[in-house]
Amino acid sequence: MKGLCARIALWLCSSASLLAACGRDLNTAQGVAEEFMDQHYVHIDLEKAKEYTAGLALQKINEEIRLTRGQAIDASTRKPRVHYRLLEKKEGRERVSFIYEATIQAEDTPDFTRRLLITARKDGKEWRVSNFTEYD
Repeated sequence: MKGLCARIALWLCSSASLLAACGRDLNTAQGVAEEFMDQHYVHIDLEKAKEYTAGLALQKINEEIRLTRGQAIDASTRKPRVHYRLLEKKEGRERVSFIYEATIQAEDTPDFTRRLLITARKDGKEWRVSNFTEYD
């Protein structure tokens, strides 16, 4: 019985840790902005990133999809590693802007950083990325 209780406790702790690490509140502007960044910049999955956009951001993603059509990005693609951190947040009732610093690490090139301005707005009851801009 002790062994079973210990295994259950271990499973509960590991499940809670996994959910806390993976969980992102997609009901918040920041949760949606970071999920968009993960899909767009980290995983390079434009179709998935598109799910979190509206307005100008949706137009930009559709254009990126059009421009990269026929270019397979799969498990064999050498993707850069992207890490980002929040630098600034400006909040309004219906719109929130975030400035992130992204560090990009690619094979055979020096690491470099970019600033990302991500704007999210309420679209009905949901938050959506309405624009994104990269700059040095």
